[in-house]
Amino acid sequence: MCGIVGYIGEEQAAPILLKGLSKLEYRGYDSAGVAVFDGKDIEVVKAKGRLDALRDLTNDGKNLDGFIGIGHTRWATHGEPSVPNAHPHYNKDRSIAVVHNGIIENYIPLKEKLIKKGYKFVSETDTEVVAQLLDYYYTGNPLETISKVMHRVQGSYALGILFKEHPGKVYAVRKDSPLIVGVSETGNYIASDVPAILEHTRNVYYIENREIVELKSDSVSFFNEDMEPIEKEISVVEWDAVSAEKGGYEHFMLKEIYEQPKAVLDTISPRIKGDKIEIEELNMSSEDIKNIKRIYIIGCGSAYHVGVVGKYLFEDITRIPVEIDLASEFRYRKPIIEKDSMVIVISQSGETADSLAALRESQKLGAKVLAIVNVVGSTIAREADNVMYTWAGPEIAVATTKAYSTQLSALYLLATLFGKERGVLEDEAYNEMLKELTELPEKIQSILGDKERIQWFASKYANAKDVFFIGRGMDYATSLEGSLKLKEISYIHSEAYAAGELKHGTISLIEDGVLVVALATQPELYEKMISNIKEVTTRGAYVFALTCQGNFAMEDTANFTVYVPKTLPCFQPSLTVIPLQLFGYYVSVAKGLDVDKPRNLAKSVTVE
Repeated sequence: MCGIVGYIGEEQAAPILLKGLSKLEYRGYDSAGVAVFDGKDIEVVKAKGRLDALRDLTNDGKNLDGFIGIGHTRWATHGEPSVPNAHPHYNKDRSIAVVHNGIIENYIPLKEKLIKKGYKFVSETDTEVVAQLLDYYYTGNPLETISKVMHRVQGSYALGILFKEHPGKVYAVRKDSPLIVGVSETGNYIASDVPAILEHTRNVYYIENREIVELKSDSVSFFNEDMEPIEKEISVVEWDAVSAEKGGYEHFMLKEIYEQPKAVLDTISPRIKGDKIEIEELNMSSEDIKNIKRIYIIGCGSAYHVGVVGKYLFEDITRIPVEIDLASEFRYRKPIIEKDSMVIVISQSGETADSLAALRESQKLGAKVLAIVNVVGSTIAREADNVMYTWAGPEIAVATTKAYSTQLSALYLLATLFGKERGVLEDEAYNEMLKELTELPEKIQSILGDKERIQWFASKYANAKDVFFIGRGMDYATSLEGSLKLKEISYIHSEAYAAGELKHGTISLIEDGVLVVALATQPELYEKMISNIKEVTTRGAYVFALTCQGNFAMEDTANFTVYVPKTLPCFQPSLTVIPLQLFGYYVSVAKGLDVDKPRNLAKSVTVE
């Protein structure tokens, strides 16, 4: 949520800031602003709404002179979306400007203290408190001032700061909110995510908690909160700017749907060597795997849905008991983690606030944590005991597609390896699973080649008010994700239910014309799903059935049927989810909505 970009160098700052902010639009925002030092003063320009409004006010940044600046896209938390509440925020005499991602939890007592000292506030935000607090503690030494403020604010923050009295520097600091530093021959940058600066450099520093950065046009210095210098190693971002562009597709989401065969292949193929799975980054011996007593899988949103698949998967082919948790619930429910347990935290961004807190809570309880993340060098990746990267590449659309698919692939690899090491999978079953894993990318590609029928059906139901997804077993897990995809980008009310629960209340919601999406790909549960479909059709539902090729009798029961290739039942979610992603996408397109940036949502949820 929210985006930060900062620049100091040889070029005009404002155009760089605006372009960088445009690369962070996927994070979600409702207002934007920039602060540029023009050689005499810090000039701030802010606008409510999309970046286009800020571009118009500044003539694409050309009207703002200066080679030093900070910019921000705000997603409202404290105070409504408005120009006064937009960032950057000034101190009282406009000699300090601040942009902020995160939440200052103790801003109310701090604000009350400052008001008693004579300070006046023009916004409702917690961020303005930081600007005024910097003013209150200002000593003439920016490092000392920032350090004092860090010791007094509570919560999460990534800050970009300009001091008028120190015109050749930009300062930044972070705690529990992502921040990186980029370096190039023509200047240096701060950003809340890599895409903002990828056009200029792939050389970055990942800032750790409670570290302060001092940027000059030709150097970068790092300090801890006690102002002691620290050394950091530079990292190179492997993917380039072209990877983060649409490449001719109408939307990033469609591009990323079509990138899934390659993303799944890139995640699976390096870890299948000959006739066995090798996950070197796991750092677990055969004995370690055999000693696992329980697995806890933790995630938010789509990552949680991957965990639901994981529960069925691991318990089936490893016989290890599995608990799945929403990260936001896990961290507060006083969890009990048994000895010899394994905790798996799943996150696309590696910055998800609740998942990061759950990771830290797990480690406090003595557990070893494996992170499954997509973003190299992210906070979760750095703090986990071990990390398994999903090689999805940059995912820009808010609604995840390829990250979800690669997370599934990572769990398939883990579960298959564990099943073999624990003696649950015999050689024949293990070899068949390896074969099916390697064929998944091609089968996903075949589904993408037959999208027209889904597109037609989506346009027919673009005006639906309520949609219900039903399934059993792994199909229920996939239903959760299909329902989420539809609701988050089409704004249609949608719910997923375990089909066996229909008679326990849910079926009262079925009436004439209601669309029910029924998943029936699990052979052992197929006949039961046929019965569930008949239950809803007899009450007037229109049924969109999703089943495996060969189950052509489904057309006698359902109103509209889409077929996917067969694979092993435990891997079927990777294929079943593709038509559901396309359905959600085409419904949103038919409604004329902003597919890549749905309202009220952000790509990386870095606050509670």
